Amino acid sequence: MGLVALIARVLVVIVRLWVRTLRPRVLGPQPPTDRPLVFVFHHGRQMGLLRYPRPERTAVLTSLSRDGALQARVLGALGFQVVRGSSSRHGAAGLKGMVEAVRSGAAAAVAVDGPRGPRGEVKPGALFIARASGGVVVPVTTSAAWSIRLSGSWDRFVLPLPWSRMLVLRGEPVEVPRGEDEHLEEARARLQRDLEALTTRADAMIMQET
Repeated sequence: MGLVALIARVLVVIVRLWVRTLRPRVLGPQPPTDRPLVFVFHHGRQMGLLRYPRPERTAVLTSLSRDGALQARVLGALGFQVVRGSSSRHGAAGLKGMVEAVRSGAAAAVAVDGPRGPRGEVKPGALFIARASGGVVVPVTTSAAWSIRLSGSWDRFVLPLPWSRMLVLRGEPVEVPRGEDEHLEEARARLQRDLEALTTRADAMIMQET
């Protein structure tokens, strides 16, 4: 067994045990059941989303780097459909793979401010996926009553502590207009505002409960 495979196995065990201790509460509008779904979130908030009751088939995009290979193994073992690629290198192939996955019946889960930030700045990749697949974008975020924020990481990763209460908050679905790219930019700007407001609201709600 290679080193990457061994590390991945250890991480899968740790993540599964860790995530099972979290106590999530899911709030927000129910996503439509008659459309493909593209769930979007900020980098740094994804740990809590592992407790989200996601669709059985959910596709995620991982980079072609060494770290991406490790991430792909872990996410695959956790039940995700993994597409390799990124928005910065071989991005077209990665987006094409995600579109094909959604068209075949999978939901998509996309960190919209990756792969390297700036933190909170929505990139258009998820909107392209939704437009090409006829899907709808569903903003989602998390907040934890007990957590550690890794301030040394570019995304200020939020690590929920074991047995923490979690809030998973969904926003209103965002339709992606077909046609000119200027309309896509309008949808991107709206999504950025919605995700920022959603995250602020989730943090405020969890603080009020502690």
